[in-house]
Amino acid sequence: MRKLLLIVITSLFLLTACSSYKAQKEVVFWTLQMRDFSSYINEIINDYEAQHSDIKIKWIDIPFSEGEKRTLAAVMTDNPPDLINLNPDFSAMLAQKGILQEISPQNLSEFNQEIVEALKYNGKLYSIPWYGTSAITIYNKELFRKSGLKDLPRTFDDLAKISSVIKNNTGAYSYLPTIVENDTMLKILNKYGVIEPADYNSKNSIEIFNMFKDLYSKDLIPPETITMTHREALEQYMAGKIVFYQAGANFLNIIKENAPSIYAQTDVMEQIKGSLGQNDFSVMNFVIPIRAKYKKEALDFCLYLTNEENQLKLAKLTNIITTNSNALKNEFYDDYSDLSAKARTISAKQFHNIRPAFMQRDGQKEINYKINNAVQEILLDKESTENILNNLFNYNNQVD
Repeated sequence: MRKLLLIVITSLFLLTACSSYKAQKEVVFWTLQMRDFSSYINEIINDYEAQHSDIKIKWIDIPFSEGEKRTLAAVMTDNPPDLINLNPDFSAMLAQKGILQEISPQNLSEFNQEIVEALKYNGKLYSIPWYGTSAITIYNKELFRKSGLKDLPRTFDDLAKISSVIKNNTGAYSYLPTIVENDTMLKILNKYGVIEPADYNSKNSIEIFNMFKDLYSKDLIPPETITMTHREALEQYMAGKIVFYQAGANFLNIIKENAPSIYAQTDVMEQIKGSLGQNDFSVMNFVIPIRAKYKKEALDFCLYLTNEENQLKLAKLTNIITTNSNALKNEFYDDYSDLSAKARTISAKQFHNIRPAFMQRDGQKEINYKINNAVQEILLDKESTENILNNLFNYNNQVD
């Protein structure tokens, strides 16, 4: 009788255990190049699983260079990851293809709403912001003092006006605008209210292109402007050949390590703006494929990963800026005690003024390609700015 009772109890235990195991849902979670922060992510996963016994988080970290290729292949299958870390450009492309789950904005009430609005595609939300940055202006205060100027430039127009004084008095260029890199020129146009493709050949747009053309023709910006990337511009800054350099706060560490004498002469200020006064920003986000098995669970875990506490933990491990509104108000982002803290604080405060944000559009890569070609042709003075823009975009209308 005892043996029979023991067998029954053991059988019930095993059935219960098997039932519990089968009920556990495995949420597959991809990140991009976050392996250096494995302790941080594993701690969050462990805490979440402890609170959700029916959930198992399977974390896979993907090399950044393989992110788009592997994501595209995965989301077309019947068993894609449940939560994927991407950039907004690629996320918008996937949303365009109709393969992402729409996210209710009500779920993101704790996030910076300007960023949430900027992530929308055709008025709908398909992603959850994670972390970001907003470029600051890094400048050589000794070279600026040597120029004899008193007021720091705040806009690209200001920079254009003082470039000849800087060149004459210091021998250095004011800056190296990497305007053929990715969507740099489009973001500059955006800062001056040139937002729609129909405006690319407007009077306002032509004036901005011609401002850079004038600087280039007078050797007030380097000849390499039409070929160099921001990394190469950084080399010019560290060599003392340019006064102003616009980049993320994390570049200060590179300057400190590789050009300590230049770092000693370095200060930071807000990013250079246009007439509208808003700031550029970059952000990394999460998306949920429409074919994901556990969409609800993926969203719940994502909101836990990106809550105030967890975003602040990541921010203190890195130079990133949080996208959670409460985290952005934390005293961590009100610190001017040293150069890095000052840069971080300036960058964070810029997140509160990003509208109208630069929006990705259908065929964005083709638009970038055409604008980059336009910049090169205009700076090389091959034809009038108006004709170049009209030809590239097949405009038939006259300039406004």
